[in-house]
Amino acid sequence: MFYTTFPKIPFINPEFRNIAQFAPPIGFFIGTIQSCIFTFLRANSWSIYASALICLASGYLITGGLHLDGLMDTFDGIFAVKKKRLKAMKDSRVGSFGVQSIIFITLLQIACLLKIQNQIVFVLPICLFWGRFSNLFFIEKFKYISHKKKSFSHKKFWKGFKKESLFSIIFLFIFIAYQLVSITSQAILIKVLILILIGTFLSYSIPNILGNKIGGFNGDACGASVVLVETAMMFMHAILL
Repeated sequence: MFYTTFPKIPFINPEFRNIAQFAPPIGFFIGTIQSCIFTFLRANSWSIYASALICLASGYLITGGLHLDGLMDTFDGIFAVKKKRLKAMKDSRVGSFGVQSIIFITLLQIACLLKIQNQIVFVLPICLFWGRFSNLFFIEKFKYISHKKKSFSHKKFWKGFKKESLFSIIFLFIFIAYQLVSITSQAILIKVLILILIGTFLSYSIPNILGNKIGGFNGDACGASVVLVETAMMFMHAILL
């Protein structure tokens, strides 16, 4: 449900075709859970390294590794021959490029968490928000591609970027407003504004690069976009904060 392993919520029966618009706030919620787990472990004398690893592992558990699977499949496809790209992405076996991608991303995320530390409650949720926000750009700009003749896609029921992103944009403005109210110095304000611009740029550019490379979007490419954008945003926060 909502691209997670969360159980069904009573009295709520969402349809898959309408879920994409809610993904960014759900990402923020998942990031909040992960950061709370990290903070709880640190408060109970767990080492920074163990806390970071469990924080990441909890995210994998919540999402079922869905986006990481997409990351590996996408990198296998990108480095395959163009005609065999979709076949490589759908192959159940993981190739060398897929393995390298997940190792690199995992190590980079761990390094970022170790750098962020006490700021994780403010950083991780918004990074996961941007990761999923990138999919809205992805679905808006590119056609859906699949090795199957008949497949179900958000594109079929897409109502346009403005309508599909409205809920996420309102959520983002609320978060930004809270940040602006709580900021205590001009230097921090400038960094926050820069990070917002970077988040917007990465959310648009990364799916654009992936879409042009594979000739469209599918579930794997969307998963890869989520992971790449959120990791890039974690890295930028680690540098600027």
